[in-house]
Amino acid sequence: MDREEFNRFCATFPAAEHVVQWGNSDVWKAGGKLFAVCGWADGRDAFTFKAGEIAYEVLQERPGVRPAPYLASRGMKWLQQFDDDGLTDAELKEQITLSYQMVTAKLSRRKRAEFGIPDPQPAARQG
Repeated sequence: MDREEFNRFCATFPAAEHVVQWGNSDVWKAGGKLFAVCGWADGRDAFTFKAGEIAYEVLQERPGVRPAPYLASRGMKWLQQFDDDGLTDAELKEQITLSYQMVTAKLSRRKRAEFGIPDPQPAARQG
C-alpha cells in the first residue's frame, strides 16, 4: 500500500477527517479521535494504527511491524508497519478498519449520531 491508497481507503470511513500534521504526516480521525497515520520511517511510508490486545502482541512479532513510536511508548496499543515485509495490503486494511471500529466504539451514542458514525456491531456470540 502506498500513501495515496492509504488516504483513499481511510476516506471511505463515515466521518473520517484528514489533517496533515506531525512533520507532514497524513493523520486520520473520526469524531475527533485518531484512528490511522501515515508518516515516515527511514524515508519510507509507515502506517500506524490502533490494535487490540492480542493483535498488538502477535503482530509486533512480524517482520516490518513494531510498536508505534511515541504512542506505544505511552502505554497505548498502537502498531506501525514500517517495511513492506510487514502486513499484506489486505491485512493492513483490515487492521485500519478494526482501528476505526475500536476508536469510534468509544464515542458516546450521541457523538456517533452527530458525526453519522454507525453504532458498533455487537460481538459475535460464542456458543
